[in-house]
Amino acid sequence: MIKQSLLAALLLIAPTAAHGQDQTPAADPVRLKADVEKLVSFGTRHTLSSATDPKRGIGAARNWGAAEFTRISKACGGCLTVERIADRFDGPRAPDGVIVENVLAIQKGSGDPAHVIIIAGHIDSRVSDPMNFTADAPGANDDASGTALVIEAARLLSKQKHRATIVYALLSGEEQGLWGGRLLARHAKEQNWPVAAMLNNDIVGGIKGTDGTIVDNRVRVFSEGIRASEDLAAQLARRGIGGEDDGPSRALAKAAIRAGKQSPTIGLDVLAVRRPDRFRRGGDHLPSLELGYPAIRFSVGIEDYDHQHQDLRTENGRKYGDTVDEMDFAYLARVTALNVVLARELAAAPPAPASVSIDGAVSSDTKVSWTPVKDAAAYRLYWRRADRNDWTDSQLVPANAAAAGRTLPGVIIDDHFFGVSALSADGSESIVTFGGLPPAQ
Repeated sequence: MIKQSLLAALLLIAPTAAHGQDQTPAADPVRLKADVEKLVSFGTRHTLSSATDPKRGIGAARNWGAAEFTRISKACGGCLTVERIADRFDGPRAPDGVIVENVLAIQKGSGDPAHVIIIAGHIDSRVSDPMNFTADAPGANDDASGTALVIEAARLLSKQKHRATIVYALLSGEEQGLWGGRLLARHAKEQNWPVAAMLNNDIVGGIKGTDGTIVDNRVRVFSEGIRASEDLAAQLARRGIGGEDDGPSRALAKAAIRAGKQSPTIGLDVLAVRRPDRFRRGGDHLPSLELGYPAIRFSVGIEDYDHQHQDLRTENGRKYGDTVDEMDFAYLARVTALNVVLARELAAAPPAPASVSIDGAVSSDTKVSWTPVKDAAAYRLYWRRADRNDWTDSQLVPANAAAAGRTLPGVIIDDHFFGVSALSADGSESIVTFGGLPPAQ
């Protein structure tokens, strides 16, 4: 009991001690630029381009990505297992079908290897016509930036052991139909991976908008509210409890905000956009959401539409094309660091509670109970007034109190929302599980 009380006191005093400024990773802008330039050097990385040419096309790019993962693994004593998963897809942008292959590097967790964090970006590129697989398609920002980020994250995170398993994923087929994301999500389901977070990075290396506006202090994080994986009955239950803004994806976006605030040297404001992706557009995190995995998309604070999905050309003095010179690698390094800080904390934390129940109808008090989490050192109980989006109040709860729950005197259930996260001994925190919904099936 004394030991538990001391632990709770330490966590209360310094709940983020493990993630101070001196722990912020130093992503290397020079190395990121070199990786993007290497990806651009393959000419095109269109999913329908050659899978066998050693110098040009999607196959050469994937081989290079796999070789980079192998090199990183060698430096960490074989801590990464490099895998390639593939399947055949067809659709309007590949009417004859195409083999889509993802390159994965898996860093198995030392404490809870079944707890999985995924960092992903798509390696394929395109020009104006999504069927044109012969023209040069440099795809520097879309999405060599995300690919370079994933590789750099592997370099940084592989230097340490982590409680959870981290999967670094280079995805193909995004531009043809989010096929790489679908293949990854399906593979995760087949392997019974309990995915705690899927961090998708797509267009993360630029600071200039189409109109010339510079935004270098912000990154957008997109998340769903109503869950794509829930059937109508589950959606109605969420509506009835008021949980439209508190699904796992939204909780993950809030964790990204927390990570940014804990690491001020990164210097990025996280703009948590409350929609799954940009307006009428999509990315490789969406298939993970469809299967019920918490997933978010990182993207630049402002987009330059002249320099994505465009043929290389100049018209009336206006340059088009997704080229390296339009990128900002200091910015990309900061987005990389944010991914690493978030992934590192989630990989050190226990999984989030499977469910949180609340009780207090026609009462002045609310009782909050939750499913105990294996190896949780403590829990953080959150609540907020029901007219607010972000948690305003919290209370640290010792690990042995999970079964009994915690009563909040004078906090009326009708006027508040509730959630619970799990903490490790060093203060690393899971995402928050919203209170009042049954466990996901």
